[in-house]
Amino acid sequence: MKSIALLRERATRVMPTGSHCPASGLWSPDSDPDAVQVFAEGHLLPAHNGVATVWRRRTAAEVSA
Repeated sequence: MKSIALLRERATRVMPTGSHCPASGLWSPDSDPDAVQVFAEGHLLPAHNGVATVWRRRTAAEVSA
């Protein structure tokens, strides 16, 4: 059961500031979608420009478009 929960958590594409990053990759804050940052799995998602935000996981195709 634990592995199913981990897979579901890694599939999460939206996480708030202060949460642990569920999967390594490109993330951008809702407040500034062009500000793309790379976070490793387990990294604590920070505030953006000093303000708590929601982080969205991005694909390389979304970033290069």
